[in-house]
Amino acid sequence: MRLGRLTILACSLSLAASATWAAPATTSGSVALALAGVVAPYSPLPAKEKKAVVAFFGGDSNVSYARRIVVTADKVVCRASNVDITSRSCALTFGGNTHTVKGSEANAIYATVALAGVPPDGAAGTIYEALSKLSCTLDPKVIKDKAGGGADCSFEPGN
Repeated sequence: MRLGRLTILACSLSLAASATWAAPATTSGSVALALAGVVAPYSPLPAKEKKAVVAFFGGDSNVSYARRIVVTADKVVCRASNVDITSRSCALTFGGNTHTVKGSEANAIYATVALAGVPPDGAAGTIYEALSKLSCTLDPKVIKDKAGGGADCSFEPGN
């Protein structure tokens, strides 16, 4: 009887842990700006908004864009091989369109997703960093204050 209770407890803890891992996550400040900064160039944002995000991410807080900017992606899935160490890529999905990047651009996205706290996953010589339902809001007025605010993101780890 005691073994049965331990088995039920272990299964319950395992389910709770996996539910926590898939729970929505948030980040703010410099990490949120970095996440928006690496995704925005590939997103369907208007050119003016992309230019503003690139400027913020590049260290220029004196951008002449006043409205909030929302950077979204349905999915970001990055892969790096630990067998073929030259292989790294990311697939960014926006609506029905998927944009694939490789090399240093993919590495920057991969590292930024990891920095945002997404746990890695791996299988058969490949390490994955993936998130879905990304939504980052940048507020230029708050970013200009240089007080650590103005960038917030929410997402779900995994795909």
